[in-house]
Amino acid sequence: MNIALYPNFTKKNALSCAKEVCRIFSELGINVFVDEEYAQAFSELKNVSFLDIKTAASMSEAVIAIGGDGTLLRCAKQLIGCDTKLLGINTGRLGFTASLEDNQLEKLAFLKNGQYTVSERMLLNCCIEENGEKKELIALNDICVSEQFSKICDFAVYSENYLIGNYRADGVLFSTPTGSTAYALSAGGPVIEPDLECIEMTLICPHSLFSRPMLFSADRRLQVVNTCPTDRESNVYISVDGEHPLTLSRGQKLEIYKSNYKIKIIDLLENSFHKSLGNKLMQSIK
Repeated sequence: MNIALYPNFTKKNALSCAKEVCRIFSELGINVFVDEEYAQAFSELKNVSFLDIKTAASMSEAVIAIGGDGTLLRCAKQLIGCDTKLLGINTGRLGFTASLEDNQLEKLAFLKNGQYTVSERMLLNCCIEENGEKKELIALNDICVSEQFSKICDFAVYSENYLIGNYRADGVLFSTPTGSTAYALSAGGPVIEPDLECIEMTLICPHSLFSRPMLFSADRRLQVVNTCPTDRESNVYISVDGEHPLTLSRGQKLEIYKSNYKIKIIDLLENSFHKSLGNKLMQSIK
């Protein structure tokens, strides 16, 4: 059995956690792959081989992301298009999507005998045309359209080219059910069970007394158009899962729709989504 690791050593305890994971897998007779850039940190471990993460993922039963929620998001992008499953170990602050905390590593033995469930998570595509070429990006959490420096922006949202509304707000979020517990939750959106397939639209600080989050069928194709007036700076920005933003110019259209791909997330503890909801989001973060 092969397992690949995707550690984020900027997170506290991530290195020691990763080495303990390797030790546990060595006792279980599981081979471990780690990206070549971490060869020096793992050089003394005999059950570890070094491959780039995409190759390692294609050869492994699962990839384990060690860090916070951002680490898991970046790792998920490496698994798009392959059937490899994803498991998160939290060494960050919140780690809502992670199945294990770093003090629960003994549960990794469940991987050996298949004692776990798998949750298939919907992804969102967004497509924008730049200089005659279409650029497509994929989100596990959300697609954010907003101005810089908290400036208000103007935009129109369409569903299948039918106008849903013209809005003034700091921005708008389009979220997967997985992303409903991330930025969208902070912006006032609902919590959505991750197995439900839908697209959530949540306005960010809308300049309105009546704007509310909306849920669309996962099969809808949505469009966002920058309708900034000509007397104001025209650009707004698109950020996919918090990554470096793209520009959406005045009159330009962004399309948002369900991806053909899914991410398979391992649950070792049974019902970890609801446990995380109760333990991490229903009380203040320390």
